[in-house]
Amino acid sequence: MTGTVLRIALLVAYPLLAHWASAGGGALAAVLALLDLVALVLADALLRPRAWAWAVLVASAAALWLLLDTPWPALLLLAPPILFTGLLAWLFGRSLASPRGALITRIVSALERLAPAELPPDLLRYSRGLTAAWALVLALLTVANGVLALVVVPDGVFATLGMASPWPVSQEAGSLFANILNYGVLGVFFIGEYVLRHRLFRDRPYRNFVDFLRQMGALGPGFWKDLLR
Repeated sequence: MTGTVLRIALLVAYPLLAHWASAGGGALAAVLALLDLVALVLADALLRPRAWAWAVLVASAAALWLLLDTPWPALLLLAPPILFTGLLAWLFGRSLASPRGALITRIVSALERLAPAELPPDLLRYSRGLTAAWALVLALLTVANGVLALVVVPDGVFATLGMASPWPVSQEAGSLFANILNYGVLGVFFIGEYVLRHRLFRDRPYRNFVDFLRQMGALGPGFWKDLLR
């Protein structure tokens, strides 16, 4: 329970710190955001605890402190939104060719307590199409985040290299999209798809949206780790 609370706290804190860094917080806020991200990645090992994980955290803090007066913290903050949506897009897209079934198909199978091949044909088609739709949405967000990383001023890639941005976007506006609105887009898509699914498939193993989330959580960490490997 402590580990879950810590991960949630770090996960929520990261986009807020990252946006603060772009909205006037400066290099110190950028360093704190990056250190938060390192702690999030190492959370399990930090809590066990593992000496190597704490050593990595301390070394990361020292390295980021040395970079405090350089452009690097701001530049490094441009990468996580691209990597996050890009990795998820790859996971969803890759699963479409997997013999284990598309990613959403496997989730639906677990909720229905059926093997993928035993799902009704219309639900099987829908779950596969939904996997492709998630891959597309995430890929589009990755492209948008990548373009913003190039053109934002004053800390974008073009500006840092001394090149004129072909489409100047303020650092704050770019961060608002990459660090905050990205999650809003994904949330709206997630809820909208649930509403559509509820209309198309009435006989489902969950009563409502809250019960759907509860059953998703009840699948357990082992299921989710296996799903994403």
